[in-house]
Amino acid sequence: MSDFAGMEDLLQDFLTEAEDLLSDVDNKLVDLERSPDDRSLLNDIFRGFHTIKGGAGFLNATELVTLCHLTESLFDKLRNGELGVTAEIMDVVLSATAGVRGMFEQLHQNTLPNPADPALIEALKTVQSGEKAPAAPSAPAAPPAPAAPVAESKAPSAVMPAAGKGDPDWEQLHAAVAGVPVPAGKAAPASAAVTAAPSGAADAIVQNAMGRRAADRPGANAPAGRRDAERQRDTSIRVDTARLDQVLNLSGEIGLTKNRLNALRSDILNGHSDSETLHALDLAVSQLDLLVSDLQNAVMKTRMQPIGRLFQKYPRIARDLARSLGKDVELVLAGEETEIDKTMIEDLSDPIIHMIRNAVDHGVEDSAERRAAGKPEKSEVRLEARQEGDHIVILVSDDGHGMNPEKLRAKAVQKGLISDEEANTMDERQSFNLIFLPGFSLAAKVSDVSGRGVGMDVVRTNIQKLNGSIDIRSMQGKGTTFIINLPLTLAILPVLLVKLGEQPFAVPLSMVREILPIDPSEVKEVGGRATMVVRGEVLPVLPLSSLLGWEQKCTPEYGVLMQMAELSFILAIDSFAGREDAVIKSLDDFRPKGVAGVTTLSNGQIVLILDMKELLSAAGDQRGVARALLVKPAIVKRAKAETA
Repeated sequence: MSDFAGMEDLLQDFLTEAEDLLSDVDNKLVDLERSPDDRSLLNDIFRGFHTIKGGAGFLNATELVTLCHLTESLFDKLRNGELGVTAEIMDVVLSATAGVRGMFEQLHQNTLPNPADPALIEALKTVQSGEKAPAAPSAPAAPPAPAAPVAESKAPSAVMPAAGKGDPDWEQLHAAVAGVPVPAGKAAPASAAVTAAPSGAADAIVQNAMGRRAADRPGANAPAGRRDAERQRDTSIRVDTARLDQVLNLSGEIGLTKNRLNALRSDILNGHSDSETLHALDLAVSQLDLLVSDLQNAVMKTRMQPIGRLFQKYPRIARDLARSLGKDVELVLAGEETEIDKTMIEDLSDPIIHMIRNAVDHGVEDSAERRAAGKPEKSEVRLEARQEGDHIVILVSDDGHGMNPEKLRAKAVQKGLISDEEANTMDERQSFNLIFLPGFSLAAKVSDVSGRGVGMDVVRTNIQKLNGSIDIRSMQGKGTTFIINLPLTLAILPVLLVKLGEQPFAVPLSMVREILPIDPSEVKEVGGRATMVVRGEVLPVLPLSSLLGWEQKCTPEYGVLMQMAELSFILAIDSFAGREDAVIKSLDDFRPKGVAGVTTLSNGQIVLILDMKELLSAAGDQRGVARALLVKPAIVKRAKAETA
C-alpha cells in the first residue's frame, strides 16, 4: 500500500520541483569547488537545500529531512567561514546530494525513504567537527524491488554489461566503490554512491548524478507506482504562460475570423455575390491562413524547451568522473538557452553522457602529460548548442590529444574490422568514422567507462533515429569535436515527394543530396549491382519499385542521391512532385515495414512517408551497400577502375 495515499499529486509536484532544485545545487557545488570564496553560490546552495527540506517535512519524509538538515548545517558552517571549501568536504557533500537523489527514487515508488547510510551520516558529522573526512561515503540504497529482468537499455548501455543484484562483478564493483567488503552471499547496495571513487566506478558515478544508471530504464515489470511516475515525467512539459497566452489570443482571432466567414457564406447563399462581397471573402480567407500558420508556430513552440535543462545534468558527471580518473577537467556549457523539441531532449540524454565520458576518459590527458605538452594543467570539455536555420547543432569538444587516423586504421585492422588494403584507401574522415563501427575501441583494457567497442555505434544509431547526423573533426595535439546536427522539431518533417507511376511517396528531405537524371547508358553493373559514377563517386542504383516489391513498369528516369550517415546510394524513381512540410501521423495499430508514418498533402491526398533504413534492411541491401561504401573503400576503388 502506498505511504502517500491521497497525496500522489502533491508528491509528484514536490519531486518535479525538488529534482530541478537538486540538479541546480549539484551544478553550483561544482562551481563552488572552482570558486570557494563565492558566498553568493553558498547562499543559493543553502536556499535550495532548505526548500527541499521544507517540502520533505510537509510530506513527513523524516529520513530525507534528517539528511537534508545535516547537509544544510554543513553548508551553514561553510557559509559562516567556520570551515573552508576543500575537495574532501566537497566529496562528502556530493555524496549527500547523491543520497538525497536516492531517496527521491524511493519517493517515486510511493514509499517513505529508508534511513541514510550510517557511513554517510558519520562523514557529515565528522567534517562538521573539522576532522578529516572519511573516504567516499556511500549513499543509501533504494529498497529492493520485486524480481524483474534487467531493464531495456539505451545509448551507453553497452559501456558495461547490465548486471543486477547477485551479480558477483557488480557486487565487487560497488564494494570497491564503498570501500567495504561484501559478505559472502550478500550483494552490495545497488545505488552505492561514488564521489572520490577508483577508476573502475564510473557507471556508479553517473548513477549518483542522474539518480540511476544511465543504462537503466523502467521496464514493463517495474513497480506500478514507479512506471506511472516515469510516464508522468516523460510526457509532462513546462510551458511559459506567455506562450499559452499567445495560443489563446490566436484562437480568439481565429474564432472571430470564423464568424466573419460564416456571415459571408450566408450573404453568398442569399445571392450577394457582388465583387465587394467576394473581395471581403478573399480577405477573410487570407487572414485565416495567416492566423492558422501563426497558431501552428505558437503550438510548436510549446513543445520547445531550453536545452539547458538537459545540460544541467552533466557538470556533476564530468566532475566526479574526472576526479575518479585523477584528471583536472572543467566542463564548459554554452548555448543553454537554445530551444529544442522536448521529445528530442529525452532521447539525447544518454548519447551526450557517453560522449562526455569518452572525452574525459579518452580525449583529455592527465595533468603531467599536459604539462609536458605545454598545455594548461586543467583540461576543458565544451558542450555547446546553437540553432542554425531549421537545425540544431550540438558540439561536444575537448582540448586533448586528438585522434590519430593511422592509429585508428591500424586498430581496425588488428580487430579484423577492415583489411590492410581497405585501410590504405581511407582518407582522414573515413578513418575518424571507424570509431562508429561495432566492436571498435582504442581502450587497452575493458572498464566500465570504455573498451567494449559498442558505445559510439549506439550513439550514432540513436542520433539517426532523431533524423540527425554526427560528424567528427579532430587535430592531433589540439583536440576533438563531435558535431551533432538535428532537426528543430520531430513534429514537422520536410519531405521530398517522389513518384512511381502516379503514386507519390515521401522521403525525408534531410537524406536528399540532389536529384539527377538517369541515363541508361551510364548505369554499369559492378559485382552484380547496378551502379553510376557521380563526380568520381561510384554509387549503387536502387530502384524504389524493387525496395517496395512493386513491378517495374518502365525505366526510371530520375535518381535521388540519398545519404544516410556514411552510406550513399541513388534511389531510382519515375518522377518527383516537389517538397512539402509534412505533419507526421503515426500508424500505431498497423504499420507496414518500411513506412515511418503518413501525411496529408495540401490537395488532401494521403501519402506514405518511407523509412529508408528499414526498406534497405527488408530488401537485404543495407548490409551489402553499407559494407561496400562504409567499411570497404577498396571495392569502390575497384569499381571506379571497372567503370572507367
